[in-house]
Amino acid sequence: MIGDEDDDEDDYDNTEGQMSILLGIDTGGTYTDAVLMDDEKGILATAKALTTKHELSVGIREAVEAVLPNPPVEISMVSLSTTLATNAVVEGQGSPVGSLLLGYDPETLHDVGIESIVARDNIVFLEGGHTGTGEEMAPLDMVGAEEAITRLAPRVSAFAVSGFFGVRNPTHELRVRRLVRDLTGLPVTCGHELTTHLNAPRRALTVAMNARLISLLSELVQTVRDMLRSKGIRAPLMVVKGDGSLMEADMALERPVETILSGPAASVVGACFLTDARDSFVVDMGGTTTDIAAMQQGLPVLNEKGVRVGNWDIMVEAIDVRTTGLGGDSETLCDGAEGLTVGPRRVIPLSLLAEQEPAALEILRRQMDCPMDPDQGRFVRKQRHMTGNSLTLTPGQQEVWDLIGDDSVALIDLLARVKIPPLYRRYLDELMEQGLLALSAFTPTDAVHVLGRYRCWSVEAAELGAALWARQLGEEPEAFAESVVRQVEVQAGRAILGCALAEEGFETADVRQGVERVMIDRALGADRGGAFSLSLSLERPVVAIGAPVSNYMPAVTTRMGAELRVPEHAAVANAIGTVAGGVTQTVRLLIRPVEIDQAFRVYLTSGTRNFDDLEEAVACAQAEAEARARDLALRAGADQPRVKVERIDRIARGGAGRTEEIYMETEVIARAVGRPRMGNAEIPSEG
Repeated sequence: MIGDEDDDEDDYDNTEGQMSILLGIDTGGTYTDAVLMDDEKGILATAKALTTKHELSVGIREAVEAVLPNPPVEISMVSLSTTLATNAVVEGQGSPVGSLLLGYDPETLHDVGIESIVARDNIVFLEGGHTGTGEEMAPLDMVGAEEAITRLAPRVSAFAVSGFFGVRNPTHELRVRRLVRDLTGLPVTCGHELTTHLNAPRRALTVAMNARLISLLSELVQTVRDMLRSKGIRAPLMVVKGDGSLMEADMALERPVETILSGPAASVVGACFLTDARDSFVVDMGGTTTDIAAMQQGLPVLNEKGVRVGNWDIMVEAIDVRTTGLGGDSETLCDGAEGLTVGPRRVIPLSLLAEQEPAALEILRRQMDCPMDPDQGRFVRKQRHMTGNSLTLTPGQQEVWDLIGDDSVALIDLLARVKIPPLYRRYLDELMEQGLLALSAFTPTDAVHVLGRYRCWSVEAAELGAALWARQLGEEPEAFAESVVRQVEVQAGRAILGCALAEEGFETADVRQGVERVMIDRALGADRGGAFSLSLSLERPVVAIGAPVSNYMPAVTTRMGAELRVPEHAAVANAIGTVAGGVTQTVRLLIRPVEIDQAFRVYLTSGTRNFDDLEEAVACAQAEAEARARDLALRAGADQPRVKVERIDRIARGGAGRTEEIYMETEVIARAVGRPRMGNAEIPSEG
């Protein structure tokens, strides 16, 4: 199993001699993959099934049943990774949440875009918070907190609490968390639980995103648990974190934001397991996203300060993956500014829709005989059923919901039945953001059906979709399909080169505009005119994994002058990565001088403590960090975790000609690593 890059080889040797059968599951936006693996014999079986968003258990059960042997064997561990959280962030999906911000100035939040994920009326600013040294900035407004919690509880699924400088002193956050639990019983997360880094606006965004994802992950975990129970499997259920390590499902439900990039992280860990390319770029193309990460010396590179997913900068330690909304099932669009583009929204390919609902073919044929309209070749259908626990819809949303039956409806026909189409388009978008509706339209998957490179579903539906687009653009259907495939190749190439530029230190490099865009597009063949041409030579191989890579990556790597490696089992590398990782939990504590008292202050997870002597302060921090890391690792499902504690003293040196040293701070880092526990486990029932 792959552990942390600083771990010794014997970190997981406490189960030597015990054979374990492991079941790995990855529920992606398009496919659900499963793998059965023996610790000694390697991969025993693999399978893929379509992800059924309306009822996740269908796709999960189909994939798992395909790999389970008959007669059954005893499963020692089940591990799950998912791109659903990542896709929800990219596509703007999630449940309504309440955000309680203690001591924040509203002006500081404008740039992070928190109102895009939390309704303005659900953001409450309360008196409180702390200073950078941990002193109370203002008394906590508990009366206002109680009023806000009571008001928001009926219309939100979870709460997010973030205090100004809460990572320096979390006492206000902890008090509000207790109040939320006492008054509502709803899930609640505090900012200091997710990160120790400073940046109050990003921390507020991160904790809000965590709350927004809780119900989504809860549904998935419960689905897997129900399936395991039905199969008589009593093994522990683990979930892959964004850094590629594992944690038990119950812990994941408290911290779903840490599963952002879970699917990409599992894919990179799987690629590390499958290939000998120690220094490479891993490109994982799925149905919804393309994820690119660098491997150095056979291990994935981590970003300790946070990751960017879609338009969001999220403060969780994760594999340094560049995620772009580009996949086989990405929506094809065309506008005056950008021309033809692909993504970022995932839709149902027309070829798949017609395979599942043959009536869609007749609708597409009929649209070919109608006057041209941009909404032709687009369908809407219900993605999941409303239940008694579903969130309340607005009157406009309810009207749209009622207009859509059990089968898909052509978008152009739906809008013809309403009085104000632009308004109802907004209702449709809102229902899609909540995951209640899905759009079907022309995708790269349809394009490769037209070109004969992939023939799994309805070729006629793909050809009709291409024809509807082609007549609007004044070109042939095959030429349009070629343009879509070429655009996927260009966008993938830009993303890979963006990752390579970041490896060279160009962290702010933006290959979407300016001179960089012109040069890169010229090299990738997107811009074939002009007075000059460019060629590229990528010095590291590209390890390509994921189901669609064979349709796009050979052309991309040829244009980039890169070696392409597609390992065996590349299509299910994500599922392999779920069982190839270990448990890792890290705790970071800070010690800083307090000039007023000539003391040293330790910033603990429960508050602050002052010491007159630095070594006493360090000893306190080391003991706290070690105990906390071990406890978290045990909660995360580690078997006999080993803890390593590191001390980093930061000293400022004098200027030129000066020799004095100024003590700035000490950081204590405790990292607990262990192999996941194997064997039988009690599987919690729903409720």
